[in-house]
Amino acid sequence: MDPAPKPFEDLPADHELGLPVPFGCGTGEPGAPPSARTLDHRRVTQCALSRICGVCGSGLGRPIAFLGSRREADRNAFHFPPSHLECAERLLSVYAVVDVPVLGHTSPVDEWVLVTTAAFEFVRPAKEDEDRRSTFQPNSVLETRTFSPTS
Repeated sequence: MDPAPKPFEDLPADHELGLPVPFGCGTGEPGAPPSARTLDHRRVTQCALSRICGVCGSGLGRPIAFLGSRREADRNAFHFPPSHLECAERLLSVYAVVDVPVLGHTSPVDEWVLVTTAAFEFVRPAKEDEDRRSTFQPNSVLETRTFSPTS
């Protein structure tokens, strides 16, 4: 069973990057230290099906926030799980200046996008899909904000 929800200040730290590791990243392999680089597919699915925050692990209300790259926003398909708006903003405050791939991205994110919505669809990849990661597709986008290291 996964640990109880945690306040942002109590999230485990990535041993390489020194960044807080959100719930959706988990620890990967059993016994491995927490990492902010990859997503824990089991926890991503748990966030989708149980409607829990990808940052703190507690139940979601509205609005729901999605944090990702410009490409994800343009495709309306995010890989990092849904979050509370406050949790996503806190996570962005420490991740916006990182120049390595984090939160399941395969390359560094040049421009972060924060999208809020009231609902989303969880889409699992088909076996013929090249990208085998699940996505979250926001419905009825309420607001979109962009952040770059210089903003």
